[in-house]
Amino acid sequence: MSGSALFDTFARAPLAFERGDGSWLVADNGRRYLDFGAGIAVNSLGYSHPHLLAALNEQAAKLWHVSNLYEIPGQTRLAERLVASTFADRVFFTNSGAEAIEGAIKTARRYQFVNGHPERFRTITFEGAFHGRTLATIAAGGQAKYLEGFGPKADGFDQVAFDDVDAAENLIGPETAAIMLEPLQGEGGIRSFPTQSLRRLRDLCDQHGLLLIFDEVQCGVGRTGRFFAHEWAGVTPDIMAVAKGIGGGFPMGAVLATEAAASGMKAGVHGTTFGGNPLAMAVGNAVLDVVLEDGFLDEVSRKALLMKQGLASIADEYPDVIEEIRGSGLMLGVKCRVANATFNAALREEGLLAVPAGDNVVRLLPALTVTDADIRDGLDRIRAGAKAVSASLASAAN
Repeated sequence: MSGSALFDTFARAPLAFERGDGSWLVADNGRRYLDFGAGIAVNSLGYSHPHLLAALNEQAAKLWHVSNLYEIPGQTRLAERLVASTFADRVFFTNSGAEAIEGAIKTARRYQFVNGHPERFRTITFEGAFHGRTLATIAAGGQAKYLEGFGPKADGFDQVAFDDVDAAENLIGPETAAIMLEPLQGEGGIRSFPTQSLRRLRDLCDQHGLLLIFDEVQCGVGRTGRFFAHEWAGVTPDIMAVAKGIGGGFPMGAVLATEAAASGMKAGVHGTTFGGNPLAMAVGNAVLDVVLEDGFLDEVSRKALLMKQGLASIADEYPDVIEEIRGSGLMLGVKCRVANATFNAALREEGLLAVPAGDNVVRLLPALTVTDADIRDGLDRIRAGAKAVSASLASAAN
């Protein structure tokens, strides 16, 4: 064997980090990087947040894991808090976003089954979606690059173009169980579903006896300036998958559902070994302590406006590099006129970390606790990166 002992499944940047503080990471060579990727929207409260550290350390000294064969008080508390702050009546805890999506799909299918429609198992999804890496969730996402080489696509998923609600309506048939979407697509290129589209989809589900599933794995938990992104539209789902930011860096996710939608999920029909263990629940509760504190989400919106205005100014300065600024809250996208990998590499050279996405976009997903000073610093680095790319374009033209 030569090279790494790891699977070659990641195209990794030649960087390794040894510690972090706030919005900053320190590489093993000592260089500091301003992180506007936050582990792809995972490190919602940045690095080494004192409240998260205290909760983790306190729980780690007591109990890490017990089976779901027993009561786990931290689960009950976190579930009650999520129910109190959302549309949901029931919660199931998972280890990841993909597992949460799987749970959401199973919940929808089981709902149809117990309500006398076992033939209803299909889910309508939208182009550009990213729902996870399991066999079912890559089928739900429908992207060819993730499906290739893994055998026949898992049955039960029908996809239409992004925001094509007419096509979705036309696809509804006797086997349709649910419609699933990300209110704000992340991997797909920071693309928002218009409020009118979300309302139409809600109406279609109500008319046809379908369940509406929102994937808020990336756009949820304060990322857009509301606790969940769909709140901006005033449209509520029947089921929602959550992960990433809810754990603040600790692996955890959740399926949230109404009482009716969860009615088929009885003892023995679904489960998880690690999901909802005491360590995860301690951290999840600590995250909510911060995110649900009075004024926190207002601050996210204020900081987002500061950042978006700065990005718009940079786009005006370098229209040869930047085509458009997209997104909501602290989930922003830079649509590039050059290859997004080129722009992302230029940002990294300036000591700023971002995340590539579809549709030739670079995602900016800073911690929700990012400071005004860090935003201004980040904008300076983004401007410098755009300047370097622009100069390179000019040099190539000559």
